[in-house]
Amino acid sequence: MRAWLLTRLLSAAWVVLGVASLVFLLIHLVPGDPVEMMLGESAAAADRQALRETLGLERPLLAQWLGFLGGALRGDLGQSLYNQQPVTALLLEHLPATVELAAAALLVTLLVALPLGVLAALRRGSGWDTGAMGFSLLGVSIPNFWLGPLLVLLFSLWLGWLPVSGRDGIASVILPALTLGTGLAAVLSRMVRSSLLEVLGEDFIRTARAKGLAPLTVTLRHGLGNALLPVLTLLGLQLGALLGGAVVTETVFNWPGIGLLTIEAIQRRDYPVVQGCVLLIALGYVAVNLLTDLLYARADPRVRLGGGA
Repeated sequence: MRAWLLTRLLSAAWVVLGVASLVFLLIHLVPGDPVEMMLGESAAAADRQALRETLGLERPLLAQWLGFLGGALRGDLGQSLYNQQPVTALLLEHLPATVELAAAALLVTLLVALPLGVLAALRRGSGWDTGAMGFSLLGVSIPNFWLGPLLVLLFSLWLGWLPVSGRDGIASVILPALTLGTGLAAVLSRMVRSSLLEVLGEDFIRTARAKGLAPLTVTLRHGLGNALLPVLTLLGLQLGALLGGAVVTETVFNWPGIGLLTIEAIQRRDYPVVQGCVLLIALGYVAVNLLTDLLYARADPRVRLGGGA
């Protein structure tokens, strides 16, 4: 078990290092000058040069990269080029909003996907099954940047039930959570259906039915419990996707989280903030997938035994 866990931790560390390095390189290759964004095109050349030296943008790219990695290991991600605030403080300020949105979207996903997938499996070939799979196809096909404004038009502008944007109370999180959770629920419900159908054909399910157990007990206790292993893997990947999808959703709803901070930093060519945001998203993705691996290994010992523990 220790060898298996150490292997997973080393793999996660390499992924984070690769993401951080790739983002650093790509950001510095993107056209645009942060000094020009801060001072304007009419600024004097001497002022631009002075600000460039102050921000450390005149140093070789390799030196900047090593400085970024060294600071990241100490928890120091530098200062924002736009407002001179520490990047770590900005991330900590915006992180609770993203966590709140991700948790609400996950709740929407589970409340929709599990009942829908179980119902589709139990009513295979019926209208319920067709409707559930139709919803799944529709949910996967509709992008967040289209679904979000559509929900705003319906529930905010036409019906007046929910706020248009911002983060002000429980009501304001409903539309962003629906936007972010619908697509994930569509994917997960399909997996629940296919996994449960496979398990319901196993010998131990037939044995449980032969013993006279209630159909609901057989399905939920014996069937769904064993069908959730592949669902757990997919859910871990989807949790990471919540952070990436939050970039679009937070922009649509002006939700003050990491996603909106990332978009604003890109528009301002604020290199340190962009690097910090992407690094935080990558860390969250890696941490969620590592936790999923641990839960999967605990639920199915064959996983860690196969890993050489």
